[in-house]
Amino acid sequence: MTRGADIIARTLQDLGVTRIFTLSGNHIMPIFDALLSTNIQLIHARHEAACVHMADAWGRLMGEPGIALVTGGQGHSNAVAALYNALASESPLMLLSGHAPLSELGRGSFQEMAQADLARPVTKASWTAQAVETLGADIVKAFELATTGRRGPVHVSLPGDLLEQTAADEQTTGNTKAELQFGSLPLMLDVADQVISHLRAAAKPVVICGPAMCTERGRKTMSEAAGALDVPVIGMESPRGVNDPGLGAFAEILNAADLVVLIGKPLDFTLRFGEALSPSCKWIAVDPDAALIARAAKATGERLLLSAVADPQIAIETLTERSATPRAKPSAWREHASDALAYEPPQWKSVRTKSLDHVHPVEMCNAIGDFIKKHPGATFVSDGGEIGQWAQALVKTDRRMINGVAGTIGVSLPFAIAAQLARPDHPVVAVMGDGTFGFHMAEFDTAVRYNLPIIAVVGNDARWNAEYQIQLRQYGAERAKNCDLLPSRYDRVAEALGGFGALVSTAADLPDALDRAYLSGKPACINVMIESVAAPIIRR
Repeated sequence: MTRGADIIARTLQDLGVTRIFTLSGNHIMPIFDALLSTNIQLIHARHEAACVHMADAWGRLMGEPGIALVTGGQGHSNAVAALYNALASESPLMLLSGHAPLSELGRGSFQEMAQADLARPVTKASWTAQAVETLGADIVKAFELATTGRRGPVHVSLPGDLLEQTAADEQTTGNTKAELQFGSLPLMLDVADQVISHLRAAAKPVVICGPAMCTERGRKTMSEAAGALDVPVIGMESPRGVNDPGLGAFAEILNAADLVVLIGKPLDFTLRFGEALSPSCKWIAVDPDAALIARAAKATGERLLLSAVADPQIAIETLTERSATPRAKPSAWREHASDALAYEPPQWKSVRTKSLDHVHPVEMCNAIGDFIKKHPGATFVSDGGEIGQWAQALVKTDRRMINGVAGTIGVSLPFAIAAQLARPDHPVVAVMGDGTFGFHMAEFDTAVRYNLPIIAVVGNDARWNAEYQIQLRQYGAERAKNCDLLPSRYDRVAEALGGFGALVSTAADLPDALDRAYLSGKPACINVMIESVAAPIIRR
């Protein structure tokens, strides 16, 4: 006979899970006990939302579902708040939540809540386990759904009485990872050839990929495809969309395009629903989700030349393989697009702070970029409002993670922790605003406990600057109220929790602070007092 909690632990280990991001609670203590008999490491965080953000980052970095394990009731609802970011970013993860016993439902059980209903709108699937014999199958199903089709989060609630009940081994159902048939939706070769034919017939075609391709592996694949197809291949992952400063003068490319091929990229607000492009522009949609293809078809009508259901990574690889040998010299259109994407306003080269005790965001981000160049294996993490946009525009590396299309702020510290676990021998630099830092500053305790020497660089302008800039634009300076913060010493928070802290108020001091943070071998917070300026919108 095997206890339900042991079935779950054994199934997770059989699936190849090595780490679980968790926060303890009454409902899940049987699973904590069962996991002691496995080789799975628990990363015990300080907030349930942080657990989900860590699992989100793990899924993006490793290409396998990140696992978040939280207790029921408020623990579950705390975690649910972080699921939307993973859903919008197409990040594979499983949220496993403790749950009130099935035998007590409807009787006022401790922390009784319709948990599956709460999570359903922000997941690919959400349900409550119903029998001890099928717990293994529930875990396998969730694992498979998270990585099949359009990737994303899946939730399973685990009632406490099922965790303590036992079942005979022959009564339990489930699979191992080796037996799973993970969904890989190929792009049919005849469809691939049609896409290539349309690309060659267009004068100014653009291929746009979604967030699932904005990983280190995906960026490499997109670069190879651009050479093989001789077409700009661009990944979009920012809520700023067309105005993403990390894509330079991207709007200029879109305005000129006569064919846009969407590969795993929803036609949504980030592309202004297609309404900002030329009315004569043609479209092709390739996506693992038929519903998103239907949405694109509704928006583009007769301009949609072709559509297909396929996995974006496989689709891009197929197009690359079916294309001719890359040209020795890019076409004039691809060179123009490359120049536009790399464009930075000339004044950025000479930007200097106007203050004696503050740093301009350009100066801050240039110093971070220089540090990352000195450490080629480094991972760059960024979120936040205005400061996040400066960082994403100026810090150039393929090994990066940002908050994503959802625009959620507060993810960068949990993301950095997961990134450091994934690549323990290389530095991780996370850029965030002072507002962002407040969401999960307690995770410095997590980083210290697990000896994870992340480097957090806080751009501190003592306000919620993204919202302040909205107030200035829409209501005027006299009505820009209630977004102020204090110029707090966030570096001392890190020190108090056992990390390294440094306060920086001049650009000349930042490179040394970064080096000292790295050499300390501790989780570090560099608190940079910055000028409060709006994020860039690049036009040329």
